[in-house]
Amino acid sequence: MMPVNTARPQPGRRAAFIDRDGVINVESGFVHRLEDLVFLPGAIEGLRRLQAAGHLLVVITNQSGIARGLYTEADYLQLTAGMQQRLAAAGVQLSTVEYCPHLPDGEIERYRRDCDCRKPRPGMITRAAAALGIDLSASILIGDRATDIQAGRAAGVGRCWLVRSGAALSEGDVDLADASFDDLAQCAGQLAPASGEPRSDLQSS
Repeated sequence: MMPVNTARPQPGRRAAFIDRDGVINVESGFVHRLEDLVFLPGAIEGLRRLQAAGHLLVVITNQSGIARGLYTEADYLQLTAGMQQRLAAAGVQLSTVEYCPHLPDGEIERYRRDCDCRKPRPGMITRAAAALGIDLSASILIGDRATDIQAGRAAGVGRCWLVRSGAALSEGDVDLADASFDDLAQCAGQLAPASGEPRSDLQSS
């Protein structure tokens, strides 16, 4: 990991912290080849709407497949570069992509670590916030697992949402979130309607 350049948080400088697999792309095991990366229906439009509403777009993704020896960190970085290129061509600019390659019992010794960045811990979020001067209390998080919500809460993210397009959610998972939606497209449509103003009347569903 590269050292973090710390920027002073700017009031109102908000971000959307977004999980990758199951939120942006189809979750199909340990995705590590660009040809296997399939964007979920409406995900790109959802990202565009969040961006247009003034959110920095920050992807936060656990990548334990690296520690498990299923693919290399270079494989992951190549996939990420290709994903960013595809999104940029569609008008979506990611401010940063944070990833955690660690696992406490990983096969690869270099990544065998009980770290502070693997969700549900908040390290990826706080690292991005420090680098970009993000006001966490004004920000949102969108994930598909309870661990996403737990990481957002631990980091102090203002509002945390779940989508049902990835992992199966229990009633307990849904209760952890401020609201839940079918997918990123529906979530972004509620947060950033055509006027560009995020709604403030969302209720948990």
